[in-house]
Amino acid sequence: MPELHVLGVSGGAVPPGTEALLADAAVVAGGRAVLEQLAPGKEHVVLGKDLLRALPDLVTRTGVVVLASGDPGFFGIVRTLRKFTHELVVHPAPSSVAVAFARLGLPWDDALVVSAHGRDPHPAINAALRHPKVAILTQPGNTELVFEALAARNPVVLEALGTPDERIATAPPFNDPNVVIVHAPTDGRPTIWPPRTPTRWALPEDAFEHRAGMITKTEVRALALAALGPGTGDHVWDVGCGSGSVAVECARLGAAVTAIDHDPDAVGLTARNAFAHGVPMTTVCGAAPDALRTLPEPDAVFVGGGGAALPDILELVADTDSRVVVVTLALVDRIAPTLAQLDDEFEHVSATTLQANRVKPLAGGHRLAAENPVTVIVGRR
Repeated sequence: MPELHVLGVSGGAVPPGTEALLADAAVVAGGRAVLEQLAPGKEHVVLGKDLLRALPDLVTRTGVVVLASGDPGFFGIVRTLRKFTHELVVHPAPSSVAVAFARLGLPWDDALVVSAHGRDPHPAINAALRHPKVAILTQPGNTELVFEALAARNPVVLEALGTPDERIATAPPFNDPNVVIVHAPTDGRPTIWPPRTPTRWALPEDAFEHRAGMITKTEVRALALAALGPGTGDHVWDVGCGSGSVAVECARLGAAVTAIDHDPDAVGLTARNAFAHGVPMTTVCGAAPDALRTLPEPDAVFVGGGGAALPDILELVADTDSRVVVVTLALVDRIAPTLAQLDDEFEHVSATTLQANRVKPLAGGHRLAAENPVTVIVGRR
């Protein structure tokens, strides 16, 4: 199979030293506008919606050059081309993300780059709500959705980079193509990147500020976290957050988190614990389920008891696209009704009652100190 050259385009030009490849090409493939600009008089293959139909024949021809914006190996056409041939020689130009951070005068070795192009934008939005420095690749029609969802993070939109129409925008309307950047001010030191999973979770209760033992115990939190499976790209609701221990742990594992409680003191505790552990978090003071109705959709939901409102909370959660809900109950008489309700609304439901005994010193020996039993109920789609 003949060798195929892929040239990145930036600022209306191919990379220095590749001009001869373009001049000698028999066939040039790419977007219509760039073909008209850089390859007049050549045989053109326009790559658009019929991309997968055009490539099998294209890769068998000789003298083919493909033009692609920026770095073709960075969220670009190289991934698709490799489905048809490995005989590729890629000549990258600066990616749109590299140019965007350069225009802002920011380093980006510690940035998370996510895509909202050709896919559900909400995982990208959730990642940008959680991480300190994020670039989002958008597509025509969804930039304003992304921008509005990230309004609290003061996003910046960099439009038409490398063209005469280049612009840095902080308010809609926006021109395509563009990159959305969010970043938190820092002291100049890079964050650890790539971030690693915390070395421990299900932290001890004394890792959190709490009131009179009103906190989800370590053993219960471990099982709840295992069921929730929080990670980058997720949005987690912690309903009845109390001290926020579950919310904080989900955020430490990379998820964007909204913590809800009707008690202002609990919301304050949660905010302080989030600050102490260095994780961003959205807190809402309000009674569930009403306080949940205007929140962005969750991927996972934790309900710490729920009280008399629990059935209404679970009914609302069932109407979301959440993959899992985890409920912790201390009262035995609430277990059966909760299981019955979840059985009607979720595909897989399980319940485990934890009775933990902690080993403590006593008179030169040790004793078993029992914690109150708690039942963890999981509904999963």
